[in-house]
Amino acid sequence: MEKGLIHIYTGDGKGKTTASVGLAVRARGRGMKVLFSQFMKAVNGGEIAMLEKLQVRILSFKEVLSPYFHPGADLGALRAKAIGALEQLAVIMPGYDLVIMDEFMHLIKHGLVTQEEALVFLGRKPAGVELVLTGRDAPLSLIEAADYVTEMRAVKHPLDKGLKARAGIEF
Repeated sequence: MEKGLIHIYTGDGKGKTTASVGLAVRARGRGMKVLFSQFMKAVNGGEIAMLEKLQVRILSFKEVLSPYFHPGADLGALRAKAIGALEQLAVIMPGYDLVIMDEFMHLIKHGLVTQEEALVFLGRKPAGVELVLTGRDAPLSLIEAADYVTEMRAVKHPLDKGLKARAGIEF
């Protein structure tokens, strides 16, 4: 692509990761090289196995833990791992047409990456790379920097009735 754009999928509703996976499938269907990276997800959802079959490169930064679920974790060490992950992605990003960073917004929300550092990272995006960032609570500064912003809004969810997440649907 001559000019790659920045997408954000945010909001409290279901579907942010699912939308990014759909875009990855579409891009692979057109012969594009796709990198799918994830932060703070200890369990791979069913999408990872399918993306691998489509020859999408997967990078899972499982060592970048969520301080919400791991309140005793060393925030300094987590921050160093998050910054290291961004550096790794910045180096390899030029080799891809589409780069997805699933749960990127949680890095900012939990203080592992500042908004300023996130904006610097976006500024390092090669011109021809399409970049997708997902996660709740996208800050206004990133929303303003993006070309596409989609907000998933929860209207109704089975969890509200006590139904547990189901394999193949929620993960």
